Amino acid sequence: MHVNDLPTPAVVIDLDILRRNLDTMSRVHPGHRLRPHVKAHKSSGIAAEQVLMGHRSFTCATPREILGLVATGTGEDFLLANETLDENRLTALAAAQESALVTVAIDSRDTLQAADRAGIRSVIIDVNIGLPRCGVMPGEAGRLADAARVRGINVRGVMGYEGHLMMVTDRDEKKARVHESMAVLAAAHADVGGEIVSAGGTGTYDMFVGTTVNEVQAGSYALMDTHYAQLGIPFAQAMWVVGTVISVNDKWAVCDVGLKSLGMDHGNPTIEGYSVWFCSDEHTTFAPAGSSPRMRTGERVFVTPAHIDPTMALHDVAYVADQYGGVLGTWPIDLRGW
Repeated sequence: MHVNDLPTPAVVIDLDILRRNLDTMSRVHPGHRLRPHVKAHKSSGIAAEQVLMGHRSFTCATPREILGLVATGTGEDFLLANETLDENRLTALAAAQESALVTVAIDSRDTLQAADRAGIRSVIIDVNIGLPRCGVMPGEAGRLADAARVRGINVRGVMGYEGHLMMVTDRDEKKARVHESMAVLAAAHADVGGEIVSAGGTGTYDMFVGTTVNEVQAGSYALMDTHYAQLGIPFAQAMWVVGTVISVNDKWAVCDVGLKSLGMDHGNPTIEGYSVWFCSDEHTTFAPAGSSPRMRTGERVFVTPAHIDPTMALHDVAYVADQYGGVLGTWPIDLRGW
């Protein structure tokens, strides 16, 4: 089978590019120094490729991601980096502790109590280091850790996410601000204790020399998107949503890739050599740019998403291809849902 034979819209991953991205990151953060974030791809097949690179610990956004990886035997150390109060989901994670190391992020007495009631044995203190989202205020981190230990729960350390700095384009400014946030996290860790200081993402993956961070939670680097590509980091686009051109006229063309198959929160997708006008539910309207030829109906078009994470979450399967477009197999996007 060839990419041109696929039903569209279809997620297609270039296996060689994916593996080069994984290798590039593993050289910077080998082994346990990288805790890849599964939310960026939601596929146990891609996680298995990361295991082959020496990474056996994973960051997960949802209980479903952890349970799916445990069920497939992919990895051995899982961090739920989001807070949850759902008793059923926490109880399911507690059951998974019999076959894997499961750690749950907490940032309040309420999330601690929920984890304790469910039988969670290990937690990490989520510290707010500047992004107005989850995380206990730094000065309260030690007291929350003490409260967990009183309950007999193992506190593995701290995590923080400097997401507000990911897209700072000036590297010197970004590094200075990242180090400021990591100093806050280090101070909280001094109060909390534990072996883990976890932070980071694809946009800041190489900013931690001279800090106490000992594991990085990058995820998008594996497949990439146009949003992160703006930063000029050494990871190439490895995934596209392939569509079929279904309508053309003298000025524009339309393919069958639309809002229901693309994460749109970071803006329109791109099509190399063409100008994307807009996306609607089932369609993307685009036009030639420069000397690019007019499209013909039936042609395939490679649409590059602006945000990889929500795009992957909209599809059931990824087609794995070689550099010539030959389809090598499929990976289920089996970690979707909560």
